[in-house]
Amino acid sequence: MFRRGLACLAGVLGLMAALAFPAVAQEKKIKIGVVYDLTGPFAGGGSELHNLGAKIMIDHINATGGIEGYKIDAIYADAQSKPDVAINEAVRLIEQEKVDMLLGFFSSAECVPTAARVEQFKKFMWITTCIASPVLENRHLKYVFRAQPYGTQWGLASTAMLTAYAKEAFGKEPKDLRVAIIHEDGAYGVDVARGNSEGAAKGGLNVVLKEGYSVTAPDLSSLVTKLKRARPDVILHTGYNPDISLFLRQAREGGLRFQALIGHGAGYTDYSKLKAAGGTDVNFFMDVDPISIWEVKPDALKPGLAELTKMVGEAYKKAKPETVIMSAHVGMAASNTHLFLSQVLPRAIKTYGGIDAEALRKAALDVDVPEGGTMLGFGAKFEPETAVMAGQNNRAYPVVIQYVDDKAYVVWPKALQQRAPVLKLPDSSPYAVK
Repeated sequence: MFRRGLACLAGVLGLMAALAFPAVAQEKKIKIGVVYDLTGPFAGGGSELHNLGAKIMIDHINATGGIEGYKIDAIYADAQSKPDVAINEAVRLIEQEKVDMLLGFFSSAECVPTAARVEQFKKFMWITTCIASPVLENRHLKYVFRAQPYGTQWGLASTAMLTAYAKEAFGKEPKDLRVAIIHEDGAYGVDVARGNSEGAAKGGLNVVLKEGYSVTAPDLSSLVTKLKRARPDVILHTGYNPDISLFLRQAREGGLRFQALIGHGAGYTDYSKLKAAGGTDVNFFMDVDPISIWEVKPDALKPGLAELTKMVGEAYKKAKPETVIMSAHVGMAASNTHLFLSQVLPRAIKTYGGIDAEALRKAALDVDVPEGGTMLGFGAKFEPETAVMAGQNNRAYPVVIQYVDDKAYVVWPKALQQRAPVLKLPDSSPYAVK
Protein backbone atom coordinates (compact mmCIF):
# COMPACT_ATOMS: atom_id res chain seq x y z
CA MET A 1 0.00 0.00 0.00
CA PHE A 2 2.82 2.32 0.93
CA ARG A 3 4.59 1.65 -2.40
CA ARG A 4 1.35 2.23 -4.31
CA GLY A 5 0.87 5.49 -2.48
CA LEU A 6 4.36 6.64 -3.41
CA ALA A 7 3.79 5.68 -7.03
CA CYS A 8 0.55 7.63 -7.14
CA LEU A 9 2.20 10.63 -5.51
CA ALA A 10 5.04 10.51 -8.03
CA GLY A 11 2.54 10.36 -10.87
CA VAL A 12 0.63 13.34 -9.54
CA LEU A 13 3.84 15.34 -9.08
CA GLY A 14 4.95 14.45 -12.60
CA LEU A 15 1.65 15.60 -14.03
CA MET A 16 1.86 18.84 -12.07
CA ALA A 17 5.40 19.44 -13.35
CA ALA A 18 4.31 18.86 -16.93
CA LEU A 19 1.43 21.28 -16.50
CA ALA A 20 3.60 23.86 -14.78
CA PHE A 21 6.38 23.78 -17.37
CA PRO A 22 4.78 23.02 -20.76
CA ALA A 23 7.18 25.36 -22.60
CA VAL A 24 10.18 23.31 -21.53
CA ALA A 25 8.67 20.06 -22.69
CA GLN A 26 7.31 21.48 -25.91
CA GLU A 27 9.95 24.09 -26.83
CA LYS A 28 9.94 24.57 -30.56
CA LYS A 29 13.21 24.90 -32.45
CA ILE A 30 14.29 26.02 -35.89
CA LYS A 31 17.42 24.20 -36.99
CA ILE A 32 19.58 26.44 -39.16
CA GLY A 33 22.78 25.22 -40.77
CA VAL A 34 25.28 28.11 -40.82
CA VAL A 35 28.12 27.66 -43.31
CA TYR A 36 31.22 29.87 -43.56
CA ASP A 37 34.95 29.35 -44.06
CA LEU A 38 36.63 29.23 -40.67
CA THR A 39 39.94 27.96 -42.06
CA GLY A 40 41.88 28.51 -45.30
CA PRO A 41 42.40 31.70 -47.35
CA PHE A 42 38.72 32.70 -47.42
CA ALA A 43 38.66 32.79 -43.61
CA GLY A 44 41.36 35.48 -43.65
CA GLY A 45 39.60 37.24 -46.51
CA GLY A 46 36.58 37.95 -44.34
CA SER A 47 34.58 34.74 -43.95
CA GLU A 48 35.49 34.26 -40.28
CA LEU A 49 34.22 37.79 -39.59
CA HIS A 50 30.97 37.05 -41.42
CA ASN A 51 30.52 33.98 -39.25
CA LEU A 52 30.97 36.21 -36.20
CA GLY A 53 28.37 38.71 -37.45
CA ALA A 54 25.80 35.99 -38.12
CA LYS A 55 26.42 34.37 -34.74
CA ILE A 56 26.08 37.68 -32.89
CA MET A 57 22.66 38.23 -34.47
CA ILE A 58 21.43 34.67 -33.93
CA ASP A 59 22.50 34.77 -30.27
CA HIS A 60 20.77 38.13 -29.85
CA ILE A 61 17.49 36.88 -31.32
CA ASN A 62 17.56 33.84 -29.01
CA ALA A 63 18.37 35.99 -25.99
CA THR A 64 15.42 38.28 -26.71
CA GLY A 65 12.78 35.59 -27.04
CA GLY A 66 13.32 33.85 -30.37
CA ILE A 67 10.92 34.01 -33.32
CA GLU A 68 7.19 33.39 -33.00
CA GLY A 69 7.68 30.88 -30.20
CA TYR A 70 10.70 29.22 -31.81
CA LYS A 71 14.29 29.19 -30.58
CA ILE A 72 17.07 29.00 -33.18
CA ASP A 73 19.25 25.92 -32.99
CA ALA A 74 22.23 27.01 -35.09
CA ILE A 75 24.61 24.32 -36.29
CA TYR A 76 27.86 25.85 -37.54
CA ALA A 77 29.99 24.26 -40.27
CA ASP A 78 33.41 25.06 -41.74
CA ALA A 79 33.63 25.01 -45.55
CA GLN A 80 37.46 25.17 -45.23
CA SER A 81 37.78 27.47 -48.27
CA LYS A 82 37.06 24.51 -50.56
CA PRO A 83 34.03 24.21 -52.86
CA ASP A 84 33.78 20.43 -52.47
CA VAL A 85 33.81 20.74 -48.68
CA ALA A 86 31.14 23.46 -48.83
CA ILE A 87 28.88 21.14 -50.85
CA ASN A 88 29.56 18.17 -48.57
CA GLU A 89 28.87 20.21 -45.45
CA ALA A 90 25.59 21.50 -46.88
CA VAL A 91 24.53 17.95 -47.71
CA ARG A 92 25.61 16.71 -44.26
CA LEU A 93 23.61 19.43 -42.55
CA ILE A 94 20.52 18.55 -44.57
CA GLU A 95 20.74 14.76 -44.45
CA GLN A 96 22.34 14.08 -41.06
CA GLU A 97 21.66 17.15 -38.93
CA LYS A 98 18.16 17.52 -40.41
CA VAL A 99 18.38 21.31 -40.60
CA ASP A 100 15.31 23.21 -41.75
CA MET A 101 17.30 25.69 -43.84
CA LEU A 102 20.81 26.96 -44.62
CA LEU A 103 22.29 30.41 -44.03
CA GLY A 104 25.64 32.08 -44.65
CA PHE A 105 28.17 31.30 -47.41
CA PHE A 106 31.05 33.67 -48.11
CA SER A 107 32.86 32.44 -51.21
CA SER A 108 31.23 32.70 -54.61
CA ALA A 109 33.31 29.76 -55.85
CA GLU A 110 31.52 27.68 -53.22
CA CYS A 111 28.10 29.29 -53.63
CA VAL A 112 27.71 28.51 -57.32
CA PRO A 113 27.78 24.70 -56.97
CA THR A 114 26.31 24.60 -53.45
CA ALA A 115 23.23 26.59 -54.44
CA ALA A 116 22.42 24.07 -57.16
CA ARG A 117 22.85 21.15 -54.75
CA VAL A 118 20.66 22.72 -52.07
CA GLU A 119 18.00 23.47 -54.68
CA GLN A 120 17.94 19.75 -55.56
CA PHE A 121 17.03 18.99 -51.96
CA LYS A 122 14.24 21.59 -52.10
CA LYS A 123 15.75 23.28 -49.05
CA PHE A 124 15.83 27.03 -48.47
CA MET A 125 19.22 28.80 -48.72
CA TRP A 126 19.72 32.38 -47.48
CA ILE A 127 22.98 33.86 -48.80
CA THR A 128 24.41 36.62 -46.65
CA THR A 129 27.54 37.22 -48.67
CA CYS A 130 28.90 35.56 -51.81
CA ILE A 131 28.44 38.22 -54.44
CA ALA A 132 29.24 36.77 -57.87
CA SER A 133 26.48 37.23 -60.42
CA PRO A 134 26.72 33.57 -61.62
CA VAL A 135 25.43 32.41 -58.23
CA LEU A 136 21.97 33.50 -59.42
CA GLU A 137 22.22 34.85 -62.96
CA ASN A 138 20.03 32.96 -65.47
CA ARG A 139 19.65 30.00 -63.07
CA HIS A 140 16.06 30.72 -61.99
CA LEU A 141 16.57 29.05 -58.62
CA LYS A 142 13.41 28.74 -56.56
CA TYR A 143 14.68 28.45 -52.99
CA VAL A 144 17.92 30.47 -53.03
CA PHE A 145 17.90 34.15 -52.00
CA ARG A 146 20.69 36.71 -51.59
CA ALA A 147 20.40 39.86 -49.48
CA GLN A 148 23.79 41.21 -50.63
CA PRO A 149 24.51 43.29 -53.77
CA TYR A 150 26.12 41.37 -56.64
CA GLY A 151 29.70 41.46 -57.90
CA THR A 152 29.29 43.43 -61.10
CA GLN A 153 28.06 46.35 -58.97
CA TRP A 154 31.43 46.40 -57.15
CA GLY A 155 33.30 46.88 -60.42
CA LEU A 156 30.88 49.52 -61.66
CA ALA A 157 31.17 51.53 -58.42
CA SER A 158 34.95 51.95 -58.53
CA THR A 159 35.07 52.83 -62.23
CA ALA A 160 32.18 55.30 -61.89
CA MET A 161 34.14 57.13 -59.20
CA LEU A 162 37.29 57.19 -61.34
CA THR A 163 35.37 58.52 -64.35
CA ALA A 164 33.81 61.28 -62.23
CA TYR A 165 37.13 62.33 -60.66
CA ALA A 166 39.60 61.76 -63.55
CA LYS A 167 39.95 65.42 -64.48
CA GLU A 168 39.72 66.85 -60.97
CA ALA A 169 42.03 64.38 -59.21
CA PHE A 170 44.46 63.28 -61.93
CA GLY A 171 44.31 66.19 -64.35
CA LYS A 172 43.45 63.76 -67.14
CA GLU A 173 40.49 63.03 -69.35
CA PRO A 174 39.05 59.57 -68.62
CA LYS A 175 40.47 58.23 -71.90
CA ASP A 176 43.97 59.14 -70.72
CA LEU A 177 43.65 57.57 -67.27
CA ARG A 178 45.58 54.29 -67.26
CA VAL A 179 43.79 51.56 -65.31
CA ALA A 180 44.89 48.00 -64.49
CA ILE A 181 42.37 45.34 -63.47
CA ILE A 182 43.79 42.42 -61.47
CA HIS A 183 41.73 39.74 -59.75
CA GLU A 184 41.65 36.26 -58.26
CA ASP A 185 40.33 33.92 -60.93
CA GLY A 186 37.36 32.44 -59.05
CA ALA A 187 33.71 33.35 -59.62
CA TYR A 188 33.99 36.35 -57.29
CA GLY A 189 37.06 37.93 -58.88
CA VAL A 190 35.92 37.28 -62.44
CA ASP A 191 32.52 38.87 -61.80
CA VAL A 192 33.92 42.01 -60.17
CA ALA A 193 36.48 42.31 -62.98
CA ARG A 194 33.62 42.07 -65.47
CA GLY A 195 32.04 45.04 -63.73
CA ASN A 196 35.36 46.87 -63.86
CA SER A 197 35.59 46.25 -67.62
CA GLU A 198 32.00 47.32 -68.24
CA GLY A 199 32.42 50.45 -66.12
CA ALA A 200 35.72 51.34 -67.78
CA ALA A 201 34.17 50.99 -71.23
CA LYS A 202 31.18 53.09 -70.19
CA GLY A 203 33.38 55.84 -68.76
CA GLY A 204 35.97 55.69 -71.53
CA LEU A 205 38.84 54.71 -69.19
CA ASN A 206 42.04 53.29 -70.69
CA VAL A 207 42.48 49.70 -69.46
CA VAL A 208 46.17 48.87 -69.89
CA LEU A 209 46.12 45.42 -68.25
CA LYS A 210 43.54 42.86 -67.17
CA GLU A 211 44.97 39.82 -65.45
CA GLY A 212 43.65 37.01 -63.25
CA TYR A 213 45.61 34.75 -60.88
CA SER A 214 44.96 31.82 -58.54
CA VAL A 215 44.08 32.76 -54.97
CA THR A 216 46.51 30.05 -53.80
CA ALA A 217 49.41 31.23 -56.01
CA PRO A 218 52.68 31.13 -54.01
CA ASP A 219 54.31 33.85 -56.12
CA LEU A 220 52.82 36.93 -57.82
CA SER A 221 56.09 38.51 -58.96
CA SER A 222 55.25 37.91 -62.65
CA LEU A 223 52.03 39.89 -62.15
CA VAL A 224 54.04 42.70 -60.56
CA THR A 225 56.37 42.70 -63.58
CA LYS A 226 53.43 42.98 -66.00
CA LEU A 227 52.04 45.87 -64.00
CA LYS A 228 55.37 47.69 -64.07
CA ARG A 229 55.41 47.41 -67.84
CA ALA A 230 51.78 48.59 -68.12
CA ARG A 231 52.41 51.68 -65.90
CA PRO A 232 48.84 52.11 -64.57
CA ASP A 233 47.75 55.24 -62.77
CA VAL A 234 45.19 53.21 -60.84
CA ILE A 235 45.10 49.53 -59.86
CA LEU A 236 41.70 47.88 -59.36
CA HIS A 237 42.26 44.72 -57.31
CA THR A 238 39.89 41.94 -56.28
CA GLY A 239 41.33 39.34 -53.91
CA TYR A 240 41.05 37.54 -50.60
CA ASN A 241 43.97 37.06 -48.23
CA PRO A 242 46.81 36.05 -48.01
CA ASP A 243 46.99 36.74 -51.75
CA ILE A 244 46.49 40.49 -51.14
CA SER A 245 49.31 40.51 -48.57
CA LEU A 246 51.56 38.62 -50.97
CA PHE A 247 50.81 41.02 -53.81
CA LEU A 248 51.43 44.15 -51.73
CA ARG A 249 54.72 42.79 -50.37
CA GLN A 250 56.04 41.76 -53.78
CA ALA A 251 54.83 45.02 -55.34
CA ARG A 252 56.78 46.99 -52.73
CA GLU A 253 59.86 44.83 -53.15
CA GLY A 254 59.59 45.03 -56.95
CA GLY A 255 59.33 48.82 -57.00
CA LEU A 256 55.80 48.96 -58.48
CA ARG A 257 54.46 52.53 -58.55
CA PHE A 258 50.90 53.78 -58.97
CA GLN A 259 48.78 56.74 -57.94
CA ALA A 260 45.79 54.95 -56.40
CA LEU A 261 44.66 51.46 -55.46
CA ILE A 262 41.03 50.40 -55.08
CA GLY A 263 40.24 47.00 -53.60
CA HIS A 264 36.89 45.26 -53.93
CA GLY A 265 35.70 43.69 -50.69
CA ALA A 266 36.97 40.46 -49.10
CA GLY A 267 40.57 41.01 -47.96
CA TYR A 268 40.41 44.76 -48.44
CA THR A 269 37.45 45.03 -46.06
CA ASP A 270 39.31 43.39 -43.17
CA TYR A 271 41.39 46.43 -42.24
CA SER A 272 43.08 44.72 -39.29
CA LYS A 273 44.63 42.05 -41.52
CA LEU A 274 45.31 44.56 -44.29
CA LYS A 275 47.26 46.79 -41.93
CA ALA A 276 49.00 43.82 -40.32
CA ALA A 277 50.34 42.98 -43.77
CA GLY A 278 51.17 46.48 -45.02
CA GLY A 279 51.40 48.74 -41.97
CA THR A 280 51.07 52.44 -42.80
CA ASP A 281 51.66 51.58 -46.48
CA VAL A 282 47.92 50.90 -46.81
CA ASN A 283 47.03 54.48 -45.83
CA PHE A 284 44.76 56.03 -48.51
CA PHE A 285 43.93 52.66 -50.09
CA MET A 286 40.25 52.30 -51.00
CA ASP A 287 37.72 49.48 -50.79
CA VAL A 288 34.32 48.72 -52.34
CA ASP A 289 31.68 46.96 -50.23
CA PRO A 290 28.29 47.66 -48.69
CA ILE A 291 28.64 50.52 -46.24
CA SER A 292 29.78 49.63 -42.74
CA ILE A 293 26.77 49.57 -40.44
CA TRP A 294 28.78 51.82 -38.12
CA GLU A 295 28.99 54.49 -40.83
CA VAL A 296 25.27 54.66 -41.59
CA LYS A 297 23.66 57.77 -40.13
CA PRO A 298 21.28 56.68 -37.34
CA ASP A 299 18.57 59.12 -38.42
CA ALA A 300 18.51 57.46 -41.87
CA LEU A 301 17.46 54.14 -40.35
CA LYS A 302 14.16 52.65 -39.28
CA PRO A 303 13.64 53.10 -35.51
CA GLY A 304 15.36 50.39 -33.48
CA LEU A 305 18.08 49.55 -36.00
CA ALA A 306 20.63 52.00 -34.57
CA GLU A 307 20.34 50.21 -31.22
CA LEU A 308 20.96 46.88 -32.97
CA THR A 309 24.05 48.35 -34.64
CA LYS A 310 25.37 49.40 -31.23
CA MET A 311 24.73 45.91 -29.85
CA VAL A 312 26.62 44.27 -32.72
CA GLY A 313 29.55 46.64 -32.24
CA GLU A 314 29.80 45.88 -28.54
CA ALA A 315 29.68 42.13 -29.14
CA TYR A 316 32.30 42.47 -31.93
CA LYS A 317 34.69 44.40 -29.69
CA LYS A 318 34.23 41.83 -26.94
CA ALA A 319 35.02 38.97 -29.33
CA LYS A 320 37.96 40.75 -31.00
CA PRO A 321 39.33 43.46 -28.67
CA GLU A 322 42.39 44.00 -30.88
CA THR A 323 40.24 45.46 -33.70
CA VAL A 324 41.39 48.87 -35.04
CA ILE A 325 38.53 49.62 -37.47
CA MET A 326 35.40 47.53 -37.06
CA SER A 327 35.22 45.59 -40.31
CA ALA A 328 32.19 46.01 -42.53
CA HIS A 329 32.24 42.21 -42.88
CA VAL A 330 30.78 41.67 -39.42
CA GLY A 331 28.08 44.27 -40.01
CA MET A 332 27.13 42.83 -43.41
CA ALA A 333 26.50 39.36 -42.03
CA ALA A 334 24.70 40.72 -38.97
CA SER A 335 22.40 42.92 -41.07
CA ASN A 336 21.66 40.30 -43.71
CA THR A 337 21.02 37.68 -41.02
CA HIS A 338 18.72 40.09 -39.19
CA LEU A 339 16.78 40.70 -42.41
CA PHE A 340 16.08 36.98 -42.65
CA LEU A 341 15.24 36.50 -38.99
CA SER A 342 13.03 39.59 -38.71
CA GLN A 343 11.32 39.70 -42.11
CA VAL A 344 11.30 36.26 -43.72
CA LEU A 345 11.02 33.70 -40.91
CA PRO A 346 8.20 35.40 -38.96
CA ARG A 347 6.19 35.92 -42.14
CA ALA A 348 6.66 32.28 -43.20
CA ILE A 349 5.35 31.10 -39.82
CA LYS A 350 2.45 33.54 -39.45
CA THR A 351 1.30 33.91 -43.07
CA TYR A 352 2.29 30.63 -44.70
CA GLY A 353 2.01 28.27 -41.74
CA GLY A 354 5.50 26.89 -41.36
CA ILE A 355 9.24 26.90 -42.00
CA ASP A 356 9.43 24.59 -45.01
CA ALA A 357 11.14 25.81 -48.17
CA GLU A 358 7.90 26.74 -49.92
CA ALA A 359 6.68 28.86 -46.99
CA LEU A 360 10.06 30.57 -46.77
CA ARG A 361 10.14 31.22 -50.54
CA LYS A 362 6.73 32.88 -50.47
CA ALA A 363 7.68 34.92 -47.41
CA ALA A 364 10.93 36.11 -49.02
CA LEU A 365 9.11 37.23 -52.15
CA ASP A 366 6.68 39.20 -49.98
CA VAL A 367 9.48 41.21 -48.37
CA ASP A 368 9.25 44.89 -49.29
CA VAL A 369 11.68 46.91 -47.15
CA PRO A 370 12.23 50.57 -48.10
CA GLU A 371 15.52 52.49 -48.01
CA GLY A 372 16.74 52.69 -44.41
CA GLY A 373 14.96 49.49 -43.44
CA THR A 374 18.12 47.41 -42.93
CA MET A 375 21.17 48.05 -40.77
CA LEU A 376 23.16 48.54 -44.00
CA GLY A 377 20.92 51.44 -44.99
CA PHE A 378 19.53 49.93 -48.18
CA GLY A 379 16.15 48.26 -48.55
CA ALA A 380 15.11 44.80 -49.69
CA LYS A 381 12.98 43.45 -52.52
CA PHE A 382 13.73 40.11 -54.17
CA GLU A 383 13.55 39.21 -57.83
CA PRO A 384 10.99 36.48 -58.73
CA GLU A 385 11.87 33.06 -60.11
CA THR A 386 11.26 34.19 -63.70
CA ALA A 387 13.80 37.05 -63.52
CA VAL A 388 17.37 36.91 -64.82
CA MET A 389 18.66 37.44 -61.27
CA ALA A 390 15.99 35.38 -59.49
CA GLY A 391 16.43 35.60 -55.72
CA GLN A 392 18.52 38.79 -55.81
CA ASN A 393 17.84 41.76 -53.54
CA ASN A 394 17.45 44.52 -56.13
CA ARG A 395 17.64 47.32 -53.54
CA ALA A 396 21.15 46.50 -52.32
CA TYR A 397 24.27 48.44 -53.41
CA PRO A 398 27.93 48.91 -52.43
CA VAL A 399 29.90 52.10 -51.69
CA VAL A 400 33.57 53.10 -51.94
CA ILE A 401 35.39 53.81 -48.70
CA GLN A 402 38.92 55.10 -48.12
CA TYR A 403 41.23 54.34 -45.21
CA VAL A 404 42.85 57.49 -43.81
CA ASP A 405 44.92 57.35 -40.62
CA ASP A 406 43.16 54.27 -39.24
CA LYS A 407 39.68 55.57 -40.04
CA ALA A 408 37.28 54.65 -42.84
CA TYR A 409 35.36 57.29 -44.81
CA VAL A 410 32.69 56.87 -47.48
CA VAL A 411 33.98 58.63 -50.60
CA TRP A 412 31.48 57.40 -53.22
CA PRO A 413 28.69 57.86 -54.21
CA LYS A 414 28.53 61.58 -53.57
CA ALA A 415 25.08 61.30 -51.98
CA LEU A 416 26.62 59.30 -49.10
CA GLN A 417 30.05 60.91 -49.18
CA GLN A 418 31.72 61.71 -45.84
CA ARG A 419 34.72 63.28 -47.56
CA ALA A 420 36.12 63.57 -51.10
CA PRO A 421 38.50 60.79 -52.16
CA VAL A 422 42.25 61.36 -52.12
CA LEU A 423 43.19 59.83 -55.45
CA LYS A 424 46.93 60.34 -55.38
CA LEU A 425 49.04 58.54 -52.83
CA PRO A 426 51.22 60.86 -50.71
CA ASP A 427 54.96 60.96 -51.42
CA SER A 428 55.54 59.08 -48.16
CA SER A 429 53.93 55.95 -49.64
CA PRO A 430 56.39 53.36 -51.01
CA TYR A 431 54.00 52.86 -53.95
CA ALA A 432 53.64 56.55 -54.86
CA VAL A 433 54.77 57.84 -58.23
CA LYS A 434 57.65 60.15 -57.36
